[in-house]
Amino acid sequence: MKEKLNKVMVLCDTEEEYVHLMTEFMEKQKNLPWELHAYTNVQDMLSRERKDMEILVVAESAFDLKLQELCPKRLVILNESGVMKWENLFHVDKYQEAEEIIKQLLGIYMEIADVQLPMLRTNRRTIFIGNYSPVKRCMQTSFAVTMSLLLAQRHPTLYLNFEHYAGSTELVPDMQALDMADLLYFLNAQKDKFRLRLQTILKHKGSLAYIPPMKSGQNLLTITAAEWMEFLQKIEELEEYEYVILDLSESMQGLFEILRLCTKVYTLTREDRIAQSKLLQYEQILALYEYGDILGKTKRLSLSHIRRLPEELDQLTKGEMAEMVRGLVRDMEEHEGKEERWNIRL
Repeated sequence: MKEKLNKVMVLCDTEEEYVHLMTEFMEKQKNLPWELHAYTNVQDMLSRERKDMEILVVAESAFDLKLQELCPKRLVILNESGVMKWENLFHVDKYQEAEEIIKQLLGIYMEIADVQLPMLRTNRRTIFIGNYSPVKRCMQTSFAVTMSLLLAQRHPTLYLNFEHYAGSTELVPDMQALDMADLLYFLNAQKDKFRLRLQTILKHKGSLAYIPPMKSGQNLLTITAAEWMEFLQKIEELEEYEYVILDLSESMQGLFEILRLCTKVYTLTREDRIAQSKLLQYEQILALYEYGDILGKTKRLSLSHIRRLPEELDQLTKGEMAEMVRGLVRDMEEHEGKEERWNIRL
Protein backbone atom coordinates (compact mmCIF):
# COMPACT_ATOMS: atom_id res chain seq x y z
CA MET A 1 0.00 0.00 0.00
CA LYS A 2 1.28 3.45 -0.88
CA GLU A 3 2.38 5.74 1.91
CA LYS A 4 -0.08 8.61 2.44
CA LEU A 5 1.47 11.92 1.45
CA ASN A 6 0.80 15.38 2.84
CA LYS A 7 1.48 17.02 -0.53
CA VAL A 8 -1.37 17.16 -3.02
CA MET A 9 -1.65 17.36 -6.78
CA VAL A 10 -5.13 18.29 -8.01
CA LEU A 11 -6.26 17.25 -11.50
CA CYS A 12 -9.40 18.84 -12.90
CA ASP A 13 -10.91 18.10 -16.32
CA THR A 14 -14.55 17.83 -17.33
CA GLU A 15 -13.67 14.96 -19.70
CA GLU A 16 -14.49 12.04 -17.40
CA GLU A 17 -12.78 9.31 -19.40
CA TYR A 18 -9.53 11.28 -19.52
CA VAL A 19 -9.57 11.89 -15.75
CA HIS A 20 -10.30 8.21 -15.13
CA LEU A 21 -7.44 7.01 -17.35
CA MET A 22 -4.93 9.52 -15.96
CA THR A 23 -5.91 8.67 -12.38
CA GLU A 24 -5.57 4.96 -13.08
CA PHE A 25 -2.14 5.49 -14.66
CA MET A 26 -0.81 7.73 -11.88
CA GLU A 27 -1.95 5.37 -9.14
CA LYS A 28 0.22 2.67 -10.68
CA GLN A 29 3.33 4.86 -10.56
CA LYS A 30 5.83 4.45 -7.75
CA ASN A 31 7.36 7.33 -5.84
CA LEU A 32 5.30 10.21 -7.16
CA PRO A 33 5.75 13.06 -4.66
CA TRP A 34 2.07 13.88 -4.26
CA GLU A 35 -1.26 12.39 -3.36
CA LEU A 36 -3.62 12.76 -6.32
CA HIS A 37 -7.06 14.39 -6.02
CA ALA A 38 -9.04 14.20 -9.28
CA TYR A 39 -12.20 16.09 -10.25
CA THR A 40 -14.48 16.33 -13.26
CA ASN A 41 -16.34 19.35 -11.90
CA VAL A 42 -14.70 22.69 -11.09
CA GLN A 43 -17.24 23.60 -8.38
CA ASP A 44 -16.66 20.29 -6.60
CA MET A 45 -12.95 21.00 -6.60
CA LEU A 46 -13.41 24.54 -5.28
CA SER A 47 -15.65 23.35 -2.46
CA ARG A 48 -13.35 20.55 -1.32
CA GLU A 49 -9.79 21.71 -1.87
CA ARG A 50 -7.80 23.97 0.44
CA LYS A 51 -5.33 26.59 -0.67
CA ASP A 52 -1.59 26.08 -1.08
CA MET A 53 -1.71 22.74 -2.87
CA GLU A 54 1.58 21.69 -4.45
CA ILE A 55 0.38 21.58 -8.03
CA LEU A 56 -2.94 22.21 -9.75
CA VAL A 57 -3.40 20.72 -13.23
CA VAL A 58 -6.47 21.99 -15.11
CA ALA A 59 -7.68 21.25 -18.62
CA GLU A 60 -7.69 24.33 -20.83
CA SER A 61 -11.46 24.04 -21.39
CA ALA A 62 -12.11 24.00 -17.62
CA PHE A 63 -9.72 26.79 -16.64
CA ASP A 64 -10.86 30.08 -15.15
CA LEU A 65 -8.63 32.82 -13.79
CA LYS A 66 -10.38 32.58 -10.41
CA LEU A 67 -8.66 29.23 -9.90
CA GLN A 68 -5.50 31.19 -9.17
CA GLU A 69 -7.16 32.14 -5.87
CA LEU A 70 -6.39 28.60 -4.69
CA CYS A 71 -2.74 29.75 -4.66
CA PRO A 72 -1.18 26.48 -5.88
CA LYS A 73 2.61 26.44 -5.84
CA ARG A 74 2.44 25.47 -9.50
CA LEU A 75 -0.54 25.92 -11.82
CA VAL A 76 -0.41 23.91 -15.06
CA ILE A 77 -2.76 24.05 -18.04
CA LEU A 78 -3.45 20.84 -19.94
CA ASN A 79 -3.29 22.41 -23.38
CA GLU A 80 -6.02 21.25 -25.77
CA SER A 81 -5.90 23.89 -28.52
CA GLY A 82 -2.17 24.11 -29.14
CA VAL A 83 -2.29 27.84 -28.29
CA MET A 84 -0.72 29.19 -25.10
CA LYS A 85 -3.53 31.52 -23.97
CA TRP A 86 -2.00 32.36 -20.59
CA GLU A 87 1.69 33.09 -21.05
CA ASN A 88 2.42 33.38 -17.32
CA LEU A 89 1.28 29.82 -16.66
CA PHE A 90 2.87 26.45 -17.37
CA HIS A 91 1.41 24.46 -20.26
CA VAL A 92 1.58 20.71 -20.93
CA ASP A 93 0.13 19.08 -24.05
CA LYS A 94 -2.91 17.09 -22.95
CA TYR A 95 -2.90 14.73 -25.92
CA GLN A 96 0.34 12.80 -25.50
CA GLU A 97 1.43 9.66 -23.68
CA ALA A 98 0.54 9.65 -19.98
CA GLU A 99 4.14 8.79 -19.08
CA GLU A 100 5.38 11.91 -20.90
CA ILE A 101 2.78 14.10 -19.16
CA ILE A 102 3.98 12.88 -15.76
CA LYS A 103 7.61 13.52 -16.70
CA GLN A 104 6.78 17.09 -17.68
CA LEU A 105 4.76 17.67 -14.51
CA LEU A 106 7.64 16.36 -12.42
CA GLY A 107 10.03 18.64 -14.29
CA ILE A 108 7.82 21.65 -13.51
CA TYR A 109 7.48 20.58 -9.89
CA MET A 110 11.23 20.04 -9.43
CA GLU A 111 11.94 23.75 -9.10
CA ILE A 112 9.83 24.04 -5.94
CA ALA A 113 10.43 20.58 -4.47
CA ASP A 114 12.12 21.01 -1.10
CA VAL A 115 12.28 17.39 0.02
CA GLN A 116 13.23 14.01 -1.34
CA LEU A 117 10.58 11.57 -2.37
CA PRO A 118 9.50 9.35 0.52
CA MET A 119 11.36 6.05 0.59
CA LEU A 120 9.51 2.85 1.30
CA ARG A 121 12.18 0.44 2.51
CA THR A 122 11.91 -2.95 0.88
CA ASN A 123 15.32 -4.37 1.82
CA ARG A 124 15.45 -5.54 -1.79
CA ARG A 125 18.90 -6.66 -2.83
CA THR A 126 20.09 -5.17 -6.11
CA ILE A 127 21.96 -7.58 -8.35
CA PHE A 128 24.25 -6.00 -10.93
CA ILE A 129 24.84 -8.08 -14.06
CA GLY A 130 27.74 -6.94 -16.25
CA ASN A 131 28.08 -7.37 -19.99
CA TYR A 132 31.47 -6.57 -21.44
CA SER A 133 33.69 -7.88 -24.23
CA PRO A 134 36.82 -6.51 -25.90
CA VAL A 135 35.52 -8.15 -29.09
CA LYS A 136 33.35 -5.94 -31.29
CA ARG A 137 30.25 -6.98 -33.25
CA CYS A 138 29.65 -9.90 -30.92
CA MET A 139 25.93 -9.08 -30.29
CA GLN A 140 26.58 -7.80 -26.77
CA THR A 141 23.81 -5.19 -26.77
CA SER A 142 21.25 -7.57 -28.29
CA PHE A 143 22.18 -10.14 -25.65
CA ALA A 144 22.00 -7.62 -22.77
CA VAL A 145 18.64 -6.21 -23.89
CA THR A 146 17.20 -9.71 -24.35
CA MET A 147 18.26 -10.67 -20.83
CA SER A 148 16.81 -7.41 -19.49
CA LEU A 149 13.46 -7.92 -21.21
CA LEU A 150 13.19 -11.52 -19.97
CA LEU A 151 14.13 -10.64 -16.40
CA ALA A 152 11.65 -7.75 -16.41
CA GLN A 153 8.83 -10.21 -17.02
CA ARG A 154 9.31 -11.52 -13.47
CA HIS A 155 11.50 -9.01 -11.61
CA PRO A 156 11.89 -5.22 -11.34
CA THR A 157 14.73 -4.67 -13.83
CA LEU A 158 16.70 -1.64 -15.05
CA TYR A 159 18.82 -1.64 -18.22
CA LEU A 160 21.77 0.78 -18.55
CA ASN A 161 23.79 1.21 -21.74
CA PHE A 162 27.34 2.59 -21.46
CA GLU A 163 28.53 1.98 -24.99
CA HIS A 164 30.02 4.79 -27.08
CA TYR A 165 27.30 4.18 -29.65
CA ALA A 166 24.23 2.49 -28.20
CA GLY A 167 23.36 0.75 -31.46
CA SER A 168 19.58 1.03 -31.20
CA THR A 169 17.43 3.95 -32.31
CA GLU A 170 14.71 2.65 -29.99
CA LEU A 171 16.92 3.32 -26.96
CA VAL A 172 18.53 6.61 -27.99
CA PRO A 173 16.28 9.64 -27.37
CA ASP A 174 15.90 12.54 -29.73
CA MET A 175 18.28 15.45 -29.28
CA GLN A 176 15.87 17.35 -27.01
CA ALA A 177 15.18 14.47 -24.59
CA LEU A 178 17.02 14.04 -21.31
CA ASP A 179 19.48 11.14 -21.03
CA MET A 180 22.05 9.61 -18.68
CA ALA A 181 24.36 12.62 -19.02
CA ASP A 182 21.62 14.86 -17.60
CA LEU A 183 21.00 12.46 -14.72
CA LEU A 184 24.70 12.46 -13.82
CA TYR A 185 24.68 16.25 -13.88
CA PHE A 186 21.71 16.29 -11.51
CA LEU A 187 23.47 13.76 -9.28
CA ASN A 188 26.37 16.18 -8.85
CA ALA A 189 24.24 19.33 -8.54
CA GLN A 190 21.17 18.06 -6.64
CA LYS A 191 22.02 14.84 -4.81
CA ASP A 192 18.97 15.12 -2.55
CA LYS A 193 16.63 15.11 -5.58
CA PHE A 194 18.14 12.14 -7.42
CA ARG A 195 15.09 9.92 -7.00
CA LEU A 196 12.77 12.63 -8.30
CA ARG A 197 15.08 13.56 -11.20
CA LEU A 198 15.29 9.90 -12.20
CA GLN A 199 11.51 9.81 -12.59
CA THR A 200 11.69 12.65 -15.14
CA ILE A 201 14.21 10.76 -17.31
CA LEU A 202 13.29 7.08 -16.92
CA LYS A 203 11.66 5.33 -19.88
CA HIS A 204 10.04 1.93 -20.29
CA LYS A 205 9.87 -0.82 -22.86
CA GLY A 206 7.01 -2.94 -21.63
CA SER A 207 7.83 -3.79 -18.02
CA LEU A 208 11.54 -3.01 -18.49
CA ALA A 209 12.84 0.33 -17.18
CA TYR A 210 15.81 2.02 -18.83
CA ILE A 211 17.66 5.31 -18.72
CA PRO A 212 18.29 6.61 -22.26
CA PRO A 213 22.03 6.30 -22.99
CA MET A 214 24.17 9.35 -23.67
CA LYS A 215 23.50 10.75 -27.13
CA SER A 216 27.19 11.65 -27.46
CA GLY A 217 29.59 8.87 -26.53
CA GLN A 218 32.27 11.51 -25.94
CA ASN A 219 30.48 12.36 -22.69
CA LEU A 220 31.27 8.88 -21.39
CA LEU A 221 34.99 9.66 -21.43
CA THR A 222 34.63 12.61 -19.04
CA ILE A 223 32.88 10.76 -16.19
CA THR A 224 35.29 9.61 -13.49
CA ALA A 225 35.32 6.14 -11.96
CA ALA A 226 34.21 7.64 -8.63
CA GLU A 227 31.21 9.31 -10.30
CA TRP A 228 30.13 6.04 -11.93
CA MET A 229 30.39 4.20 -8.62
CA GLU A 230 28.37 6.88 -6.83
CA PHE A 231 25.75 6.71 -9.59
CA LEU A 232 25.39 2.93 -9.24
CA GLN A 233 25.31 3.23 -5.46
CA LYS A 234 22.42 5.70 -5.78
CA ILE A 235 20.58 3.22 -8.02
CA GLU A 236 21.11 0.52 -5.39
CA GLU A 237 19.88 2.78 -2.59
CA LEU A 238 16.57 3.22 -4.40
CA GLU A 239 15.75 -0.42 -3.56
CA GLU A 240 13.47 -0.47 -6.58
CA TYR A 241 15.30 -2.84 -8.92
CA GLU A 242 16.13 -6.45 -8.28
CA TYR A 243 18.33 -6.65 -11.36
CA VAL A 244 20.37 -3.91 -13.02
CA ILE A 245 21.82 -4.96 -16.38
CA LEU A 246 24.97 -3.04 -17.34
CA ASP A 247 25.88 -2.92 -21.05
CA LEU A 248 29.50 -1.77 -20.62
CA SER A 249 32.35 -0.54 -22.82
CA GLU A 250 35.95 0.60 -22.53
CA SER A 251 34.74 4.15 -23.30
CA MET A 252 34.20 4.60 -19.57
CA GLN A 253 36.64 5.13 -16.74
CA GLY A 254 36.60 2.59 -13.91
CA LEU A 255 35.43 -0.32 -16.07
CA PHE A 256 37.21 -2.95 -13.98
CA GLU A 257 35.82 -1.56 -10.71
CA ILE A 258 32.31 -1.74 -12.14
CA LEU A 259 32.86 -5.32 -13.31
CA ARG A 260 34.06 -6.17 -9.81
CA LEU A 261 30.77 -4.78 -8.43
CA CYS A 262 28.78 -7.22 -10.58
CA THR A 263 27.49 -10.55 -9.30
CA LYS A 264 27.84 -12.08 -12.77
CA VAL A 265 29.65 -10.99 -15.93
CA TYR A 266 28.87 -12.16 -19.46
CA THR A 267 31.64 -11.84 -22.04
CA LEU A 268 30.58 -12.48 -25.62
CA THR A 269 33.16 -13.43 -28.21
CA ARG A 270 33.61 -14.86 -31.69
CA GLU A 271 35.48 -17.91 -32.89
CA ASP A 272 38.05 -16.26 -35.18
CA ARG A 273 41.73 -15.92 -34.25
CA ILE A 274 41.72 -12.15 -33.79
CA ALA A 275 38.71 -12.30 -31.44
CA GLN A 276 40.38 -15.00 -29.36
CA SER A 277 43.61 -12.98 -29.20
CA LYS A 278 41.73 -9.91 -27.96
CA LEU A 279 40.03 -11.99 -25.31
CA LEU A 280 43.34 -13.49 -24.15
CA GLN A 281 44.91 -10.03 -23.88
CA TYR A 282 41.93 -8.75 -21.87
CA GLU A 283 42.18 -11.66 -19.44
CA GLN A 284 45.93 -11.17 -19.05
CA ILE A 285 45.40 -7.49 -18.21
CA LEU A 286 42.80 -8.42 -15.59
CA ALA A 287 45.31 -10.77 -13.98
CA LEU A 288 48.17 -8.25 -14.25
CA TYR A 289 46.20 -5.50 -12.48
CA GLU A 290 44.88 -7.91 -9.82
CA TYR A 291 41.32 -8.11 -11.07
CA GLY A 292 41.46 -11.86 -11.46
CA ASP A 293 38.32 -12.21 -9.34
CA ILE A 294 36.33 -10.83 -12.29
CA LEU A 295 37.32 -13.88 -14.34
CA GLY A 296 35.94 -16.13 -11.61
CA LYS A 297 32.41 -14.81 -12.15
CA THR A 298 32.65 -14.42 -15.94
CA LYS A 299 30.83 -16.65 -18.38
CA ARG A 300 32.14 -16.71 -21.96
CA LEU A 301 29.58 -17.04 -24.71
CA SER A 302 29.72 -17.18 -28.48
CA LEU A 303 26.63 -16.35 -30.53
CA SER A 304 28.28 -16.97 -33.88
CA HIS A 305 25.76 -19.73 -34.63
CA ILE A 306 22.91 -17.20 -34.55
CA ARG A 307 22.45 -15.87 -38.06
CA ARG A 308 19.60 -13.43 -37.69
CA LEU A 309 18.10 -11.33 -34.92
CA PRO A 310 14.72 -9.56 -34.83
CA GLU A 311 14.88 -5.92 -35.89
CA GLU A 312 12.47 -4.68 -33.19
CA LEU A 313 13.44 -4.79 -29.50
CA ASP A 314 10.00 -6.17 -28.61
CA GLN A 315 10.78 -9.29 -30.65
CA LEU A 316 14.08 -10.11 -28.93
CA THR A 317 12.26 -12.33 -26.43
CA LYS A 318 11.53 -14.75 -29.26
CA GLY A 319 13.86 -16.91 -31.28
CA GLU A 320 17.06 -18.88 -30.84
CA MET A 321 19.01 -16.38 -28.76
CA ALA A 322 16.02 -15.76 -26.48
CA GLU A 323 15.78 -19.47 -25.71
CA MET A 324 19.47 -19.58 -24.75
CA VAL A 325 19.17 -16.45 -22.59
CA ARG A 326 16.02 -17.81 -20.97
CA GLY A 327 18.06 -20.78 -19.75
CA LEU A 328 20.71 -18.43 -18.32
CA VAL A 329 17.99 -16.44 -16.54
CA ARG A 330 16.57 -19.63 -15.00
CA ASP A 331 20.02 -20.59 -13.74
CA MET A 332 20.47 -17.10 -12.31
CA GLU A 333 17.12 -17.19 -10.53
CA GLU A 334 17.81 -20.62 -9.07
CA HIS A 335 21.23 -19.50 -7.82
CA GLU A 336 19.79 -16.37 -6.20
CA GLY A 337 17.01 -18.45 -4.64
CA LYS A 338 19.55 -20.77 -3.05
CA GLU A 339 21.58 -17.79 -1.80
CA GLU A 340 18.49 -16.26 -0.23
CA ARG A 341 17.49 -19.52 1.51
CA TRP A 342 21.05 -19.92 2.78
CA ASN A 343 21.09 -16.38 4.18
CA ILE A 344 17.76 -16.93 5.91
CA ARG A 345 19.11 -20.06 7.63
CA LEU A 346 22.17 -18.09 8.78
